[in-house]
Amino acid sequence: MKKIALYILFLVVANGSAQELNLPVFTQYLADNNFVISPTYAGIGDNLKIRANGLTQWVGIKDAPDNQSIYADFRISDRSGIGISAYNDKNGNTRQKGVKFSFAHHITLDYKTKQFLSFGLSYNINNFRIAIEDFNTSYDTPIIDPYITGDKGQSNNNFDAGLLYRWKAFYLSFNANNILKKDIDDYINVEPSLLLNYQIYSGVVIKSKQNKDVELEPSVFYQMFSSDKRSSTDISFKYRKFNRKGDYYFLGGSYRFLNDQFLKPLNIGPMAGITFNQFFFAYSYQVTMNDLAAYNSGTHMVTIGLDFLQGASNCACTKGTSQSYYR
Repeated sequence: MKKIALYILFLVVANGSAQELNLPVFTQYLADNNFVISPTYAGIGDNLKIRANGLTQWVGIKDAPDNQSIYADFRISDRSGIGISAYNDKNGNTRQKGVKFSFAHHITLDYKTKQFLSFGLSYNINNFRIAIEDFNTSYDTPIIDPYITGDKGQSNNNFDAGLLYRWKAFYLSFNANNILKKDIDDYINVEPSLLLNYQIYSGVVIKSKQNKDVELEPSVFYQMFSSDKRSSTDISFKYRKFNRKGDYYFLGGSYRFLNDQFLKPLNIGPMAGITFNQFFFAYSYQVTMNDLAAYNSGTHMVTIGLDFLQGASNCACTKGTSQSYYR
């Protein structure tokens, strides 16, 4: 039991120090919101799209990570779009908040074969602090260090850049996140300064031959950190069914693993969502597959959203790969 407790403590602390490196994407991007992954998706589709996510990780473990975020993107011209996102993250006694401003431009490579290329750029503002006001005494620490005072926080600015290639129903995006090195405290050697990480997201939307209102979408999401070459992959599959009005529901699942441990998944979980008129709702559940599995009930995420009809673009380069972009 003591070994498990130490393992839990290590994971919570490690995740806290890496918050700015890797805020949990989980299945947020699978809730028909690819803008979560890349700024290149800003402005694709006919709608002003708003998504709000609430995520609770490792339910049952005290002070486990808790995250709320909101995303919005829309087209500002036939070939360009903008987006904004904000998040609030709590992990033990650490707090992180941030906002991201994004711009994307879309061009047509070949109209006849439906090939398009998108460029995206994001400016990020992150604030990380230690909530010393929440420090509590314990048996091992009966007195809080009187020298721990003031605001233990720091803000950093950074940039993300990405490319998105689309060919008919196929898509492939490449993203470089946190391009700049982080300003760190020179007296603390354990704080990472290189936050750069690379992401590749690819998939294809397959129309059912038996039913034109059914779509199948397998996809893969890969992430690698430049500092220590850690990498992970998320393999997912979604089934969508549309009605005559354009509303739809989807079902799916995801399998996430470290790339040197393919047969030892980090998380496995189902997901489901539905749209009705302009309202969107989705739920996903991630089963923890490591040593923490016996001590928590998994990770739960709820997404709600609204899609406001904006009007069709005069350029095919802002059309999405799925029918869900046009309702």
